Amino acid sequence: MPSNKDDGGWKKFLWDSEKGELLGRTGGSWFKIFLFYVIFYGCLAGVFVGTIQALLLTLSNYKPTWQDRVAPPGLTHTPRSDKAEVAFNLNDVETYLPYTKALRDFLAKYDDENQRDQMKFEDCGEEPADYKNRGDLESDVGVRKACRFSRTLLGPCSGIEDRDFGFKDGKPCLIVKLNRIVNFRPRPPTSNESIPEEAQPKVQPNVIPLFCTNKKEEDAGKIGEIKYHGISGGFPLQYYPYYGKLLHPQYLQPLVALQFTNLTLNTELRIECKVFGDNIDYSDKDRYQGRFDIKIQINSL
Repeated sequence: MPSNKDDGGWKKFLWDSEKGELLGRTGGSWFKIFLFYVIFYGCLAGVFVGTIQALLLTLSNYKPTWQDRVAPPGLTHTPRSDKAEVAFNLNDVETYLPYTKALRDFLAKYDDENQRDQMKFEDCGEEPADYKNRGDLESDVGVRKACRFSRTLLGPCSGIEDRDFGFKDGKPCLIVKLNRIVNFRPRPPTSNESIPEEAQPKVQPNVIPLFCTNKKEEDAGKIGEIKYHGISGGFPLQYYPYYGKLLHPQYLQPLVALQFTNLTLNTELRIECKVFGDNIDYSDKDRYQGRFDIKIQINSL
């Protein structure tokens, strides 16, 4: 008998036919509470959507609103490994094959046949020139043309004649670039005060100079000659500023090819490369901010 009463109590709670209540509430009570939550959550959704819309009105489609977390510019190289190390054996093609493949893949977009479209590319000269002004970011100019950069400018490091980029002969190449930053205009150094004496001859108008040397004192004299291939061995200003992916989809960064022509064999060498400019800084916390260092070891045994 008690179980029957309990069963009847649950059934009555679910639906009370005498009072017309479902789960203890009448139809009118359910309608009022449903209406309340519809209005309540509708207002919350309206506030949320309004806040997002107000935020979007303050953002530009073409340039990040805040760039204070990006310390310009980053300097990177190809080929690149996790340990910033290039090591190979002259007598074993397999040891340097990944490096040459990385260089070929990277330079593929710089092939001349990919830069022939007159609507997307223009010639900007093979000598350093001033910034190429293509209008403001927010102007109605639309998509901007990109400067051509021919692989032939990289000389023996272009991969056109030497598919091994010097690795086979113990004269490896590195391709160096400045990372893209929207609307950033690198400024060449105006004085030699902060530039090492050996790098001062590379300073010239309208180009950001690049200079590499031994990182460790004990490696002095073991690096040999480093050849710089590109436009004046640096980063010419006519390739700046960069207008972003929407306005500058075909943009090609200027490149500098480094060729190490006389490295001491069977020795681990630490090499540091830096770019110099009035608005280029370095950080001990970021080894690629305005510079990088790399270990190179060529084995012949």
